[in-house]
Amino acid sequence: MTAILDDGPQKPLRSRLVTRGGSGFAVGTALSDFSTGLAMWPLWMRLGWNDILQRYRRSMLGPFWLTASMAIMVIALGVLYAELFNTPIHDFLPYLCVGLLVWNLISSFLIEGGILFTGAESYIKQIRLPYSVYVYRSSWAKLVIFAHNFVIYFGVLLYFQIWPGAVALLAIPGLLLVLLNGAAVTLLIGIISARFRDIPQLINSIVQIVFFVTPIMWKPELLRTRSYIAEFNPFYHLVEVVRAPLLGQLPSANTYLAVLLITLINLMVVGAFFARFRSRISYWV
Repeated sequence: MTAILDDGPQKPLRSRLVTRGGSGFAVGTALSDFSTGLAMWPLWMRLGWNDILQRYRRSMLGPFWLTASMAIMVIALGVLYAELFNTPIHDFLPYLCVGLLVWNLISSFLIEGGILFTGAESYIKQIRLPYSVYVYRSSWAKLVIFAHNFVIYFGVLLYFQIWPGAVALLAIPGLLLVLLNGAAVTLLIGIISARFRDIPQLINSIVQIVFFVTPIMWKPELLRTRSYIAEFNPFYHLVEVVRAPLLGQLPSANTYLAVLLITLINLMVVGAFFARFRSRISYWV
């Protein structure tokens, strides 16, 4: 009987698991990634700001080109749809303005989430940073652009002499919830897109459809007996939790409950997904 012995060096189990991309749920590592990345706020704030500068380099208006195009869109669509829906312009234009501002923020998380990690390939392969840094970087850049576009809202208030009152302060926690959900979804889409490169194109198609079925350019009252189409639309509640306070209205209890439920589900799903596949991101990009 002849026995064949393997005299070659054996990799320890932990080393083999790392090579394969890991297995199981590394919850502690995922939580540490988020906390360490958050502590590196000067880095991701600078990177996010640099992304905006690079995008509009050598431009006279810079990111305010987005503000100009958004203002033109608000005015053109506001006048047109106010006539189509036979709605007073002073009532419809502010509604449309805030809706488009919030929707652009939400859709940017969805559309740009596909390049969250693939677009940072050079960083990931050369520098060891928490993956959450790229999430914070992307979210910060989107918040800065939203702040630029928010100038349009003040212009609408001044033109129509509207004062929302103290209830407008409720838009701040609403915006924080939108940012939290957007960052979570961006992380999820970024991980999946690193593995399957067709996901960004699919997301783009879905976003276009969602835009038209979400009450942004039309009001839920137009649905009449079919208002459930809006009530069961999560994007409607995410928009409304910011839009209603900015228009001087208090969001309904159903809206707050829906947004809190959406946030809880997002955090649980994305947290589990990140803990499971975090170690594979560098192999996929």
